[in-house]
Amino acid sequence: MTAATSIAVIGGGPRGAGVIERIAANAAELYGDRPLDLHVVDPHPAGGGRIWRPDQSPLLWMNSMAEDVTMFTDETVELAGPVVAGPALDAWAEDVRAGRITPDADPAVLAEIHGLAGADFPTRRLQSAYLRWTYERALAALPPGITVHEHRTTALAVTGPRGGRQRVRLQGRPEPLLADLVVLTVGHLDAEQDPEQKGLADFARRHALVHLPPDFTADSDLDALRPGEPVIVRGFGLAFVDLMVLLTEGRGGRYERGEYLPSGREPVLYVGSRRGVPYHAKIGYPWTGERPPLPQHLGPAWTEELLKRTGPLDFRRDIWPAVAKELGHAHYHRLFTAHPERTALAHEVFAEKYAAADPGSPELAALIAEAVPDPADRLDLDALDRPLDGVRHDSPEALQEALRAHITADLARRHDPEHSEDLAVFLGLLSAYAQLIRLGDIGSWWHGFFSYLASGPPGPRLHQLLALSRAGVVRFLGAGLTVETDEEQGLFRARSATVPGARTEARALVEARLPDPSLRHTASPLLRALRDGGAAITDDGLLAVDPADSRVLDDEGRPHPRRIALGPFTTARSSGAFTRPRTGGPAFRQNDAAARAALTFLRDLSCRGRLAS
Repeated sequence: MTAATSIAVIGGGPRGAGVIERIAANAAELYGDRPLDLHVVDPHPAGGGRIWRPDQSPLLWMNSMAEDVTMFTDETVELAGPVVAGPALDAWAEDVRAGRITPDADPAVLAEIHGLAGADFPTRRLQSAYLRWTYERALAALPPGITVHEHRTTALAVTGPRGGRQRVRLQGRPEPLLADLVVLTVGHLDAEQDPEQKGLADFARRHALVHLPPDFTADSDLDALRPGEPVIVRGFGLAFVDLMVLLTEGRGGRYERGEYLPSGREPVLYVGSRRGVPYHAKIGYPWTGERPPLPQHLGPAWTEELLKRTGPLDFRRDIWPAVAKELGHAHYHRLFTAHPERTALAHEVFAEKYAAADPGSPELAALIAEAVPDPADRLDLDALDRPLDGVRHDSPEALQEALRAHITADLARRHDPEHSEDLAVFLGLLSAYAQLIRLGDIGSWWHGFFSYLASGPPGPRLHQLLALSRAGVVRFLGAGLTVETDEEQGLFRARSATVPGARTEARALVEARLPDPSLRHTASPLLRALRDGGAAITDDGLLAVDPADSRVLDDEGRPHPRRIALGPFTTARSSGAFTRPRTGGPAFRQNDAAARAALTFLRDLSCRGRLAS
């Protein structure tokens, strides 16, 4: 009898579960009934992993509506393997309510499921139950010859020759786990402090201050932030929203009729960032009518042409012009088809001239000015990206009023279908991301821009932010935020370009953002071992992988036959943790390609072993 080959999936969160689902979907075609040992390594429960573990505060929400989250492929996904349909989160909740599914969840989560609607933003612990169910469903779909072994521990290193079995060193285990192939799906991991953060931490220790470096907010030591005291917060994205929630409602405050009633245990959060504004709110209406044809100017042929070029790509020179034209195509297609009263040319005439004009050219600008009379209806990506550039206020109080007005206007627009061109741009962003991910590492700016426009907080969170601002619990600092240290006074000091001359002093500083995924500063011994063992690292510190199947590349550009990696620490990072149904999610394509590459390799290895025997 042929001995079983083996595969180790290191990281049991959504990405690891997604790869296992694709292994189950492709196994019959590519592997047959051969024996295979599948090892899943994660210190947290598989399915959700660390970030989506079940033991989280019920105050923490997902950043997507239930109807916009799926772990299953559909016919819009470009993949070589079979489509295996499954319920999105809202349909899964309906199946639970109807008794067709019985998840392993505690009574509080079951109560949340029974009250969930498609347009609701579920709690993260509810999403954890969905992820656990999808993982268990994937295991149940594996052929009988595949045996699953779960290891609730941390992988410390992967070693072994390119032509031989890999040795996975596990924490607390004297003997390594042997695997013929390893898939790394470890997700977001802690980082060591970079020189700036180390300097701030050393300063805080010398002066008995509080410094919370970049971290997962749910894991930060927020008890160190004392009631009533000012806290400088650097970062205005989703990590800030979690911080805001845990330090307000999490400390006993509550909202009544749109106003915040403090508990008295809150600190005062002084928040700023490079942009100085929160991410745009999630769009709060559904799509209706004709969709813009996507991709149009940023399709596979364009991507293939770029991949043929020699030398490194420059994002602003080689990529951004086509992205901007694609987003403009989505915007104006919707404007002309859904809101023609705001246009001044026939759509067919505009579309023909738009397609012929060069990106960023004077001809294109003149065409748009002629066809769209109101400048407010034109797509200005620079203004969207940096709304406070050049804006100055003569006092902190003036900034508070202005930023509350900015947030209020954003909320109104993002919930008004009369501005459905914004939703079209969102679809354009998704389409562009699906193409750009094929190019590998294109720098970090694009990912930040995408998140700012397309992955902002739920609208209710921004309504809460407005209430907290009115209550004085949150104070806005503006754009271009800088933080200094004062050795003489033993304080942190924040300044912003938006209010020249103003400064904010505090004994606490919070970096409200996720740790840098760069392998240059990773705290993961597993990723450090890869980095130091000859794996290729990009200028941004990401692990370089083959765009075709996510095999790890060495410093000579050769793909490792026995190592595959996907996730935010790699050049195969995708736009978010989860995919909207029917949007062709590129993460599904990556998972499928990786699973098929793994199964093909293991099948060929098994056949060679059978011939040798």
